[in-house]
Amino acid sequence: MATPDDESTPFPQFNEHIPGHIGVVQYERGGACVVVAHGAYDLHSIGPLADALQTAAAKHARVVLDASGITFADSTFLNMLLSTHRMTDLRVAGPAPQLRRVLEMTGADTVLDLRTTVEDAVT
Repeated sequence: MATPDDESTPFPQFNEHIPGHIGVVQYERGGACVVVAHGAYDLHSIGPLADALQTAAAKHARVVLDASGITFADSTFLNMLLSTHRMTDLRVAGPAPQLRRVLEMTGADTVLDLRTTVEDAVT
Protein backbone atom coordinates (compact mmCIF):
# COMPACT_ATOMS: atom_id res chain seq x y z
CA MET A 1 0.00 0.00 0.00
CA ALA A 2 1.29 3.43 -0.85
CA THR A 3 1.70 6.04 1.81
CA PRO A 4 0.77 9.71 1.32
CA ASP A 5 4.39 10.65 0.57
CA ASP A 6 5.10 7.62 -1.64
CA GLU A 7 5.93 9.03 -5.06
CA SER A 8 6.18 5.64 -6.78
CA THR A 9 2.45 5.59 -7.60
CA PRO A 10 0.50 8.15 -9.64
CA PHE A 11 -2.30 8.36 -7.06
CA PRO A 12 -1.57 8.65 -3.34
CA GLN A 13 -3.71 6.31 -1.26
CA PHE A 14 -5.15 6.98 2.17
CA ASN A 15 -6.76 4.08 4.08
CA GLU A 16 -6.76 2.05 0.86
CA HIS A 17 -8.73 4.83 -0.87
CA ILE A 18 -7.59 6.67 -3.96
CA PRO A 19 -8.89 10.25 -3.72
CA GLY A 20 -11.32 11.18 -6.50
CA HIS A 21 -12.16 7.59 -7.43
CA ILE A 22 -15.20 5.54 -6.50
CA GLY A 23 -14.95 1.92 -5.60
CA VAL A 24 -16.41 -0.89 -3.55
CA VAL A 25 -14.61 -3.70 -1.73
CA GLN A 26 -16.26 -6.49 0.27
CA TYR A 27 -14.96 -8.88 2.92
CA GLU A 28 -16.27 -10.89 5.88
CA ARG A 29 -15.38 -10.06 9.46
CA GLY A 30 -16.89 -11.16 12.75
CA GLY A 31 -19.79 -12.88 10.99
CA ALA A 32 -20.74 -9.73 9.10
CA CYS A 33 -20.21 -8.70 5.51
CA VAL A 34 -18.24 -5.47 5.39
CA VAL A 35 -18.72 -3.29 2.33
CA VAL A 36 -16.08 -0.59 1.96
CA ALA A 37 -17.14 2.35 -0.19
CA HIS A 38 -15.11 5.35 -1.23
CA GLY A 39 -15.76 8.28 -3.50
CA ALA A 40 -18.79 10.37 -4.40
CA TYR A 41 -22.21 8.73 -4.75
CA ASP A 42 -25.17 10.09 -6.68
CA LEU A 43 -27.71 8.81 -9.21
CA HIS A 44 -25.00 8.12 -11.79
CA SER A 45 -22.44 6.38 -9.56
CA ILE A 46 -24.57 4.50 -7.01
CA GLY A 47 -25.01 1.29 -9.05
CA PRO A 48 -21.98 -0.76 -7.93
CA LEU A 49 -22.46 0.13 -4.27
CA ALA A 50 -26.21 -0.57 -4.38
CA ASP A 51 -25.53 -3.94 -6.01
CA ALA A 52 -22.88 -4.83 -3.41
CA LEU A 53 -25.15 -3.92 -0.48
CA GLN A 54 -28.14 -5.75 -1.96
CA THR A 55 -26.07 -8.89 -2.54
CA ALA A 56 -24.58 -8.70 0.95
CA ALA A 57 -28.02 -8.18 2.53
CA ALA A 58 -29.39 -11.24 0.74
CA LYS A 59 -26.60 -13.43 2.16
CA HIS A 60 -25.83 -11.96 5.60
CA ALA A 61 -27.87 -11.09 8.68
CA ARG A 62 -25.51 -8.18 9.41
CA VAL A 63 -23.96 -5.83 6.86
CA VAL A 64 -21.49 -3.12 7.75
CA LEU A 65 -20.91 -0.21 5.40
CA ASP A 66 -17.48 1.32 5.96
CA ALA A 67 -18.43 4.88 5.00
CA SER A 68 -15.17 6.53 6.06
CA GLY A 69 -14.05 7.07 2.46
CA ILE A 70 -17.28 8.56 1.13
CA THR A 71 -16.67 12.12 -0.04
CA PHE A 72 -20.19 13.00 -1.25
CA ALA A 73 -23.63 11.46 -0.87
CA ASP A 74 -27.00 12.67 -2.09
CA SER A 75 -30.61 11.52 -1.65
CA THR A 76 -29.99 8.53 -3.93
CA PHE A 77 -27.39 7.29 -1.46
CA LEU A 78 -29.70 7.95 1.48
CA ASN A 79 -32.56 6.02 -0.15
CA MET A 80 -30.19 3.11 -0.82
CA LEU A 81 -29.16 3.02 2.85
CA LEU A 82 -32.76 3.03 4.04
CA SER A 83 -33.70 0.27 1.58
CA THR A 84 -30.77 -1.86 2.72
CA HIS A 85 -31.70 -1.19 6.36
CA ARG A 86 -35.13 -2.75 5.70
CA MET A 87 -33.45 -5.91 4.33
CA THR A 88 -30.79 -6.59 6.99
CA ASP A 89 -29.10 -5.34 10.15
CA LEU A 90 -27.21 -2.51 8.44
CA ARG A 91 -24.54 -0.66 10.39
CA VAL A 92 -22.84 2.42 8.97
CA ALA A 93 -19.28 2.72 10.26
CA GLY A 94 -17.16 5.87 10.39
CA PRO A 95 -19.26 8.26 8.31
CA ALA A 96 -17.28 11.34 7.32
CA PRO A 97 -18.56 14.70 8.64
CA GLN A 98 -20.39 15.57 5.40
CA LEU A 99 -22.25 12.26 5.38
CA ARG A 100 -23.00 12.46 9.10
CA ARG A 101 -24.46 15.94 8.54
CA VAL A 102 -26.76 14.63 5.77
CA LEU A 103 -27.90 11.78 8.01
CA GLU A 104 -28.59 14.16 10.90
CA MET A 105 -30.42 16.76 8.77
CA THR A 106 -32.74 14.12 7.32
CA GLY A 107 -33.30 12.27 10.59
CA ALA A 108 -31.81 9.10 9.12
CA ASP A 109 -29.34 9.00 12.01
CA THR A 110 -32.27 8.05 14.28
CA VAL A 111 -33.20 5.12 12.01
CA LEU A 112 -29.80 3.82 10.94
CA ASP A 113 -27.26 2.21 13.27
CA LEU A 114 -24.22 4.52 13.10
CA ARG A 115 -20.94 3.27 14.57
CA THR A 116 -17.61 4.96 15.03
CA THR A 117 -15.46 2.17 13.57
CA VAL A 118 -15.79 -1.04 11.59
CA GLU A 119 -14.49 -2.92 14.64
CA ASP A 120 -17.38 -1.56 16.70
CA ALA A 121 -19.88 -2.32 13.93
CA VAL A 122 -18.98 -5.99 13.45
CA THR A 123 -19.45 -6.88 17.11
